[in-house]
Amino acid sequence: MPDPDRLLQTLAHAAEAFRATPGRRGRIVALDGADEVLVAGDLHGHVGNFRKLLAAADLGRRPRRHLVLQEVIHTRAESAVRDTSHQLVDLLAALVCQHPGRVHFLIGNHELAQATDRPIFKDDVTHNDLFWEGVWASYGDRAAEVYAAYLGLFGAAALAVRTPNRVFISHSLPPAKWLETFDPAALEHDPTDAAALAAGGSVYALLWGRDTSAEHVAAFLAKVDADLLITGHIPCDKGFEVPNERQVILDCMGEPACYCLLPADRPLAHDELVRCVHTL
Repeated sequence: MPDPDRLLQTLAHAAEAFRATPGRRGRIVALDGADEVLVAGDLHGHVGNFRKLLAAADLGRRPRRHLVLQEVIHTRAESAVRDTSHQLVDLLAALVCQHPGRVHFLIGNHELAQATDRPIFKDDVTHNDLFWEGVWASYGDRAAEVYAAYLGLFGAAALAVRTPNRVFISHSLPPAKWLETFDPAALEHDPTDAAALAAGGSVYALLWGRDTSAEHVAAFLAKVDADLLITGHIPCDKGFEVPNERQVILDCMGEPACYCLLPADRPLAHDELVRCVHTL
């Protein structure tokens, strides 16, 4: 495990880097100066897929390429003895410090649930408790400090990324019952208003929806003023899904895992976006 003092410093610097990201307004990042964007699906503690994504992104040799990662906590593998997904948060924070302004972390419903203490159940226990137990097992009497720093990082992370060619990237989209009241302006507040984090609030809604009908996605994109949508949240047997003519869903929590490497500096049609999906 990392030295707790060094880890706390890394997590604090990563949170600062998130908030200092060029083009950030509240918790939405409008990319500027990006030629390409590599977008990953939900990781859920999968360190192996994280390392493969780093190799695919090749950020050291691609200075105008950005990387978007999402939902890193709560191990989903049934064989896991305990939740060690906090280790992926550590790696993410170090990467952000190495490439500030070019690595973007989108929290998902699992990070939101952990930060707001809203339980997500796994059998007879909650993912929330398993995550805390993993932190405690690693850091003992320093666990509370480290845990608070993790929550601070989640609170600083972005909720959505916009590309110059009108692609909107978010963990999910609001369900139909909350789309009418969804307010994109709520995403531009930092810190986020408490009402937006509660059930039915705009941030909560953005991270929990699963409606992928063509009409619903078109209505959401009109609300956020974008043409195409990349999301995660929904498990995909083949690592990605194309549920309609405006959206691509990505999944990186198992095998196969898929990412999308798309151009950001020119107009992009949906069929080309689909061709930009690759398997790790």
